[in-house]
Amino acid sequence: MGLEAKTLAVPHPYWPRNLELQHYVPNDRPMWQILAFLFSASGAVLILTWLATAWRSRTVGPLGTWRSLAISWFAVCGFIHGVIEGWFSLYYMEIAGDQSFLSQLWKEYAKGDSRYITEDNFTICVETITACFWGPLSLWTVLAFLWGLPHRFVLQLIVSLGQLYGDVLYFYTEYREGFSHSEIYHPIYFWFYFVFMNGLWIIIPFALILDAWKHLSACQKAMDTTKFKKH
Repeated sequence: MGLEAKTLAVPHPYWPRNLELQHYVPNDRPMWQILAFLFSASGAVLILTWLATAWRSRTVGPLGTWRSLAISWFAVCGFIHGVIEGWFSLYYMEIAGDQSFLSQLWKEYAKGDSRYITEDNFTICVETITACFWGPLSLWTVLAFLWGLPHRFVLQLIVSLGQLYGDVLYFYTEYREGFSHSEIYHPIYFWFYFVFMNGLWIIIPFALILDAWKHLSACQKAMDTTKFKKH
């Protein structure tokens, strides 16, 4: 009886090991299948957006490689924020026991951060905000650049700043809790899932903030110069 209780004490792969999950059902899909979907879907969105930027360059004017990559990044963000994180914000109470594909994706990712399977308040709030605001605004940013709208760099600044702020809070709250929701230093779950995949939303938004700062400052400088000449 004692051995059976010990065996059933941790019926899941998540950390901390004494975590209790009600209605948890293990994934029936392998990790490679889940990751293949995530990266192939994101890659398809990126390629389609890249083709759209090429079409726009031929009809309106050249965008350049860097700008085309930035637009494609926002399209991928729109997909991830709106679809994948949107799923979490809607079904976070059911994910532990649900076998839908996106629920299994979150159960796989939760091996790197179990807050996604324990209805953690911070995680629910930050992901809901991300899905409701940064998802649609990312797609708006894509359209703004493709159509050459004058507020495109304002959108780039707002979205990138929101992503950076949310990700800093995401890392900092876990740091304050002693990285207790993952097997620390695990090559896949900690370094790849938790650090690398989330670190992209630190590095890339920071670069895009600087890029938007440069363009908006140049516009303001030109406007100030024009006003000075008029006076």
